[in-house]
Amino acid sequence: MYKYFFRLVFKRLDPEQAHHLAFRWIRLAARVPVLRTFLAAALAPRHKELRTEALGLRMHGPFGLAAGFDKNAVGIDGMAMLGFDHVEIGTVTGEPQPGNPKQRLFRLVKDRALINRMGFNNDGSLRVAARLASRTPVFKPVVGVNIGKTKVVPEEEAVADYVKSAERLAPYADYLVVNVSSPNTPGLRNLQATEALRPLLSAVREAADRTVSARRVPLLVKIAPDLADEDVDAVADLAVELGLDGIIATNTTIAREGLGLKSDPTLVKETGGLSGAPLKERSLEVLRRLYARVGDRITLVGVGGIENAEDAWQRILAGATLVQGYSAFIYEGPFWGRSIHKGLAARLATSPYATLADAVGADVRKTA
Repeated sequence: MYKYFFRLVFKRLDPEQAHHLAFRWIRLAARVPVLRTFLAAALAPRHKELRTEALGLRMHGPFGLAAGFDKNAVGIDGMAMLGFDHVEIGTVTGEPQPGNPKQRLFRLVKDRALINRMGFNNDGSLRVAARLASRTPVFKPVVGVNIGKTKVVPEEEAVADYVKSAERLAPYADYLVVNVSSPNTPGLRNLQATEALRPLLSAVREAADRTVSARRVPLLVKIAPDLADEDVDAVADLAVELGLDGIIATNTTIAREGLGLKSDPTLVKETGGLSGAPLKERSLEVLRRLYARVGDRITLVGVGGIENAEDAWQRILAGATLVQGYSAFIYEGPFWGRSIHKGLAARLATSPYATLADAVGADVRKTA
């Protein structure tokens, strides 16, 4: 039914307009007590066997919403209502910014993919922090906060910009993510180099600890799939060295060649980060490499090209304790979370593993 509605309505709309329309409906539904209860029961049934502990946090399951969908923390309850066990908001920058000129979001329907060059459009860390502070949650998913660099801030002042956001947002974050991997902010990916990443992560860690003394806010870094293998290893080693809590693998890709893209070449040539099904193989490769390097010492989050329960299961076997999605939600609709959870529960039941935790990294350990 949703796929028919997508073809009839959403496909005819500008992708960004369609996003705002759908997100508005989700938020409105979450504000109606009887309706949200009914929808949560239908779309987010709980599976006890999928209960997950990660980053010192307890979740109903391992499946979360990746950053980019709810940039300003306006629809956390709505996304939890749809079955996301954790919701990562952002990317949030130190200062408000409108992002890049429109059109900046493109659907590659034949490839079940998206290209975006949004440019971290968001309300800024001060307003988002105020919104989180005033939130009265109906549902209580784990809430991650993804922070990035303000576009007008020069690269040499990036650390201070991230620290400002961390100080404002850490009190309201179940975990923090340092995003250095979006291709849509000039110079941002340069911060993935370990000589730049070390002082940045150290400063954000200190800022979070200084601001929140009652608990330790877990800190993760999100990396690009376009990193060379030796750079993936270097980030993994740095994460362990600094006592980082996790790595999110991966963000969008700037690659186009070798992905077997079938969409209109004019669309494929649009600049920006490509997400969705074509990213599946490389994201899985990066995840496997990270787990082989760090094992169980830090938490890995698998994202990029996850369309169904089998994709999520393969990420868990490759080392991910948590998995995230976004692009496939556009194509699958509101029953996507339900399908992922049901499929994961079925795969666990027929596997040799007693718990999801036992399955994490199992395939990598077999080949070690």
